[in-house]
Amino acid sequence: MSSTATPTSGTRTTTTAAATDRPARSPLQGWLAVIAVTLGIFSIVTTEILPIGLLTAIGADFGISDGTAGLMMTTPGILAAVAAPTVTLATARIDRRLMLCAFVLLLALANVLAAVAPAYWLVLLSRVMVGVTIGGFWSIGAGLAERLVRPESARRATALIFSAVPLGSVLGVPAGTFIGDLAGWRTAFLVMGALTVGVFALTALATPALPAGRPTRPHELRAMVRSTHTRFALVMTFLVVLAHFGAYTYVTPFLERVTHLTSPGLITVFLLTYGAAGVVGNFLGGALVARRPRTTIGTAAALIAGATLLLPLLGRGEIGALALLIVWGIAYGAVPVSLQTWFAKSAPATPEAASVLFTASFQATLSLGALTGGVVLDSTSPSTVMSLGGATAILVALTAWLHHARRLDWPQLG
Repeated sequence: MSSTATPTSGTRTTTTAAATDRPARSPLQGWLAVIAVTLGIFSIVTTEILPIGLLTAIGADFGISDGTAGLMMTTPGILAAVAAPTVTLATARIDRRLMLCAFVLLLALANVLAAVAPAYWLVLLSRVMVGVTIGGFWSIGAGLAERLVRPESARRATALIFSAVPLGSVLGVPAGTFIGDLAGWRTAFLVMGALTVGVFALTALATPALPAGRPTRPHELRAMVRSTHTRFALVMTFLVVLAHFGAYTYVTPFLERVTHLTSPGLITVFLLTYGAAGVVGNFLGGALVARRPRTTIGTAAALIAGATLLLPLLGRGEIGALALLIVWGIAYGAVPVSLQTWFAKSAPATPEAASVLFTASFQATLSLGALTGGVVLDSTSPSTVMSLGGATAILVALTAWLHHARRLDWPQLG
């Protein structure tokens, strides 16, 4: 799978509680629970970015600007950044199965609320619920695979769970746009609500009791932040997520106003092509990042920079826009696994703390990126949004090069 770099480091540090309280169950039962967690993360990621392809339709329905509609992307990120460390620390002694079920149910309610909301503020309220779910479920669920299956299967199970991130990231926008074109944006949220109810049922039935093991402690998070490698990871996360979501959140307005795609169906095709390219990039990034993390994230950032900087020039025609979206998709497909791996390599002895810090930093910057892009869009143009995203992405490549130039060695476990 594409995210094997993260489980490689994470599965070495199974806690004593996890090792001793693993209940006896068949391999099938364990893998069903892994699938439940995977589908939970897929539903979360897809729900989070669902509004990107629906921004103009939602804005038109409520009579608001595209930038204001972009608050749907800003709100979950802020709440997720706060919820990731807060929920992990506050619920450290609560059964993880109960917490997973509660968060999936909250996500289902959020999608239904968005689908029926008569006013935009209720849509934003639903996005607050999404943010809490992201921070809580992700921080808990990302490290559970080794407690659900036998030790020899833990790496494959963790890889399966992490594969939901790029798949949700690259398929969520085109899928939402496609459903929105067919039956309206509210139907897209309703479909996600129905899917999440199914995930809740599977989670409740397939996931065993998971008593809390060794909790993540605040001093572990503080120790990570003091690490030079983690600080590089935080800087790169900030820059690349700001660049990507500051621009990609508003790719639909760009295609409509600059490329002049008048057919909603054609926009969906463009976004689906981007999504397919993202899957390819995810596999390429996963294959390379374990051996060359700096080169992988640096190359991905450089490609994002090139694609977004060239879009205002070459994206005025359909062929140019489609070609650059493919490059962009391949590049961003490699970003999540690269960042996950960097955080994991920075703190191999505390994988849960690494997961919490990665989730919080990623989500906070996603929120800021969507907000910044919206402000720029409302005051200038979609082309300016793309150009600023490209300029920011260049800084990511330079940061990765600086880490290499300083010849910093990764910490070793044990």
